[in-house]
Formats: sequence, structure tokens, C-alpha cells
Amino acid sequence: MPALFGILLALALPPFPLGFLLPFFLAWILGGGGFRFGLALGLGFWGVHLAWLPASFLERFGAFGLVPGLLLILLLAVFFGVLFALAGRRPLVLAGGWVLFEFLLAYLPWPFPWGYLGYAATDGGVRALAAAVGVNGLSLLALALALLVRRGYPLAGLFWAALWFLPLAGPAPSAEALLVQGAVDPLEKVRGAEEGARYLALTREGLARHPGVRLVVWPETAVPRLPRETRAVLGERTLIYGTWGPGPRNEVRLWRAGRDRAAYAKRRLVPFGEYFPGRAWLGPLYDAVLSRLGLGHLRDLVPGQKAEPLGPYAAFVCYEADFPGEVRRLAKGARLLVNVSNDGWFGAGYGRRQHLAMSRMRAVENGLWLLRAANDGISAAIDPAGRVVARTPEGVPAVLAAPFALREGGRTLYARLGELPVIGAAYLFVILGLLGSGARTPPPPRERAGPGCASAAAARRRRIAARARPRAGRRRG
Repeated sequence: MPALFGILLALALPPFPLGFLLPFFLAWILGGGGFRFGLALGLGFWGVHLAWLPASFLERFGAFGLVPGLLLILLLAVFFGVLFALAGRRPLVLAGGWVLFEFLLAYLPWPFPWGYLGYAATDGGVRALAAAVGVNGLSLLALALALLVRRGYPLAGLFWAALWFLPLAGPAPSAEALLVQGAVDPLEKVRGAEEGARYLALTREGLARHPGVRLVVWPETAVPRLPRETRAVLGERTLIYGTWGPGPRNEVRLWRAGRDRAAYAKRRLVPFGEYFPGRAWLGPLYDAVLSRLGLGHLRDLVPGQKAEPLGPYAAFVCYEADFPGEVRRLAKGARLLVNVSNDGWFGAGYGRRQHLAMSRMRAVENGLWLLRAANDGISAAIDPAGRVVARTPEGVPAVLAAPFALREGGRTLYARLGELPVIGAAYLFVILGLLGSGARTPPPPRERAGPGCASAAAARRRRIAARARPRAGRRRG
């Protein structure tokens, strides 16, 4: 049953459609406890939620590529086991601890902020509350409603479902940008393929159809350097593009009128992809694994230090879209969010759609339009209500005339306060749960042993034998 409910929990998160049932699934889950319960739940949940990860590595690297994804799923399932063991069948402690666990996923030595319960609201109207409390606040809300459902108030779960089906409307756009999707094989990029000509050709084609566009966006690490013909193609338009900086760094730059005007270096790097924890001690092991995967010797990138927007544009790179706090800091003085990404590594499956869902929540949290240019999809325009108003297909070269508007109003409540109120509330749940430790969920009933018996099974055998003796006496008479 824990594994089954772990699967149901995964089906409540993007890209699956059962988000409106989340509090009801959680109501059953919060009644469980112990390491084995949490481990089984985690294997079911992470095994479905991250099924695309080993599948994409299998597609790209063969059977050996299954190993990293399966190890990650097992590790996260173990974390669930530890969480449920520490909670000790206290539903209130478990609810608060779950939110704290989600928060800590972004601050591990190798951060992986995936699988937040709040993302279940991405396709429903309840996501509008993220403007006040963020995605972690939505997780806490779902867990609090689940606690009420457990206590016999099913209307609490129906409240979530009613909000989930609430239609949302966003502000009207006032301009268009050209998002360019090159669909370049990421392995070819690692091996040094030069793709400037492809991006220029796609940009020229898009501008011929949409000559009024004043902003062009190319994806993460689109080119190592801009081609000479860039000025001739773009004229006086602004270009935001992904490239490599000194260090080496993964950078996004703002170019206008023939030269780079500003640059931002990616601060949140992908563990085991852009940097390798413990490389000083594990260098030979990393080299052997990378060689087996056909990637050669990858260098560690250097993280950026400053969280500054590119003028009015808060530009962030790929993996950083998964960190609510990181985007919030960048968006502080900005009027538009711009996410450059390379989702080519996601390969088969639904990893791209999960990544897009996280980006949608960043738009809601900060009350800003978001333009997302991804190497092979999904490139999209997202309004401040989290609606995808235009998008490209996956895996093909494309250009998209993406509507947007610069922010004119003030910042959202979440943008001003961040995660601190939600983290404080989660700690309060834990403290209240510990103080009321008598309200534990009782373990499954077990039959008591009779006097002088070592176990329930022995007591059962004793009763069966006692019932059999009178019948045997009657037969002898």
C-alpha cells in the first residue's frame, strides 16, 4: 500500500492530471510511519516521478546509463524512509518535516529541488496562491488540508479541488520577443560543435516573419561566441544569449548594437554534470565513469557570484529555474523573467514538461512574464498567472513569436517575504506535533498473546487446540 500511494502521489504532480486529489492521497500517507513505510512510499513516488531520468540516460548512453538515475531514485527513497522514521507516526510532525525536507533539497551538497508537492497545483487555479506563499507554501497548504481530511473533514480536500478548477486570467501582452530553438544534440555541443550559423539562419527566418520584434532570445550555451554577421541580422535589436565565459562559466549575456552590455554567470550548477563533488578524492572514479559514458574529461565549471539582472531582464540559466529563492533574488529589480535552458539531456519521457512546470511556478511567485528559450524545447511564453500562452514543439528547430509585457505594478507578497513565513509555519507544525506526542497514529493492530504464550501465533494455536479437545472427547464416548 505505501508503494501504491507513492505512485498515486507521483500521478498528482506534473505532467500527470491528478493534482486535484492531492490532499486525499496525503491524508492516507500521513497515517503511516517507520523507515520501511517511507522507503516503500519513496520507491513508488520517485520511481514514477523520475522515471524519465534513467530512461533518457539509457537512450543516450546505453545500459550503463541506467545506473546514475536508479541510484538517485534509491537515495531519495531512503531520505523518505528517514523522514518517516523520525516523524514517529506523528502526522503533524510529518507534515511540517515534509516541507522542511523539500526546502533542504535545494541546499544539499548536491542539490536536487525536484518533487515538491506544491507543483501539483501547476495546472490548477490553486497555483495563484503561490504569489503569496510560493511553491513550498502550496506544499504546506496541501498537507494541512490532508490533516483535516484525516480528522474527518473531507470538505477540506474539496476546498483544494475547488481552487484547483478555478480559471485564471493574466494581464494582456504588449510586445513580442523571438525565441530561437536550435535543437542541437547536446553530445555534439560537448564535443565542440559550432552552431552559430544555425542560430543566425533561424533568427533571420523569424525576423522576416515578425519584423517588429525588438528582443531575441537564444538558449543556454547556444554559441561559444557570436558570429560576425550578428549585427547585420539583428540591427539595433537586443539579443539575450547563452554562452561560455571565463573560468569557465555558464553565462547568459545581453548584446545590443554590436557589443555585450551585461552578463550573468550561472550560480546554481548541476551536480555531477557541471561540477563533480569531491573530485579531489574521486577524480579517477569520475574519469572512468565519464569515459564509459563517452564524455571524456569534463571540467568543473565555476559558479557565478552576483545575483544581478541584465537591466530590466532577470535572466537565469536552466537548472536555476528549479530554485524559487534564486529566481526571487534575481527578480528583485527586474521587469521580465528570461530563462535560457538546454533540456536536450532530458531525452525521452516527460522531464522537459516537469521542467516547464517549475518555470511556470516561478512566473506566478514573482508576478512577472517569463520567456523561456530551450535548446530543443519546450520554449514558451508564460504569463504572471502561470499560463503557457505560446510554446514550441519538442525536439525540432523552431522560432516562436512570444508575447510578453514588462511589469508595471509592485512585487508579490512572496517576492517581498520569501520562504521564511512558510519555513516558520513548518517548524511550528513540528513543535506542536512533538508537544502533543500522545496524538500519534496507532500502529496496525496486532493480536495479543495469551498468558504464558510467546506470540499471537502461539495464542491462536492454543485456542484452536482448546476447541478441538471437547470434540475429540465426544467422538471417543
